[in-house]
Amino acid sequence: MDRTDRKIINLLGADARRSLADIGTAVGLSQSAVNERIRRLQATGVIRRFTVEVSHRALDESVLVFIQLLLAADADEEAFRRAMARHCDVLECHHVSGRWSYLLKLRFAVLGDVEAFLGELKRAGYIAASETIITLSTVRERSFRDDGDPS
Repeated sequence: MDRTDRKIINLLGADARRSLADIGTAVGLSQSAVNERIRRLQATGVIRRFTVEVSHRALDESVLVFIQLLLAADADEEAFRRAMARHCDVLECHHVSGRWSYLLKLRFAVLGDVEAFLGELKRAGYIAASETIITLSTVRERSFRDDGDPS
């Protein structure tokens, strides 16, 4: 992967519907050359899918929280992982180092939904301890590394 591939990734990351012609102009390649590079990036797994960015406010999901949790000693960790992978409120679930076992990123409509989610985990016997961090605002949120201005 070279600098041009990174530029293409950044352009698609900013707008996945951007035309091949527009990308080609920005990186100095023909449409067919851009198309071939995108196909190669997909084939090698660098680009996994094309997606949309939604307004969480418009969806009434303005409460963003991070929950650090320590699994209970007798918790079924594989069952926990499966539950988090399919739970509709869990945006991200990361196995982490340090005091905590996992870090979760979640969005909710109201703050009370956080308590309900934690109650669900407690009833399932997953939690020994947890710490919830409520975001006040988001300065930057991305799903890929941006190497700078692609143009």
